[in-house]
Amino acid sequence: MRARLILLSLTLSLNATASALAKENRCGWIQNPTPGNYWLDDGEGSWMLMAQGSEQEPLGMENMPDFTVGDFVQTNGYYGYACGCIQAETERTDEFGDGFIGRITAIYGVKQLPISQCRADKALRDPE
Repeated sequence: MRARLILLSLTLSLNATASALAKENRCGWIQNPTPGNYWLDDGEGSWMLMAQGSEQEPLGMENMPDFTVGDFVQTNGYYGYACGCIQAETERTDEFGDGFIGRITAIYGVKQLPISQCRADKALRDPE
């Protein structure tokens, strides 16, 4: 019985540590080109947040600010892109294809940055 409790305690500790380590800060182009479509392009690749018609939405999507009140480039009426950092949990996957390397599964915070900061970052491709 005691060995079981120790094993359970170790398992819970490892899971808590893994969850804490899963949080990361990803910075780059935050794109919202059309209703219901959001992704982040950083120096590593593209991370899906939402796709129109999909039921998958990251936890904390309500933490996404209204980018249009800051430094924002409109490309399609109200829609477009901004530069920013997202503190998030991610999951690498190839389920999306189209160049996406993963998805953002939880959003803890978002900070909008000046467009010039992303334009100056040589690791970032220009937004589409």
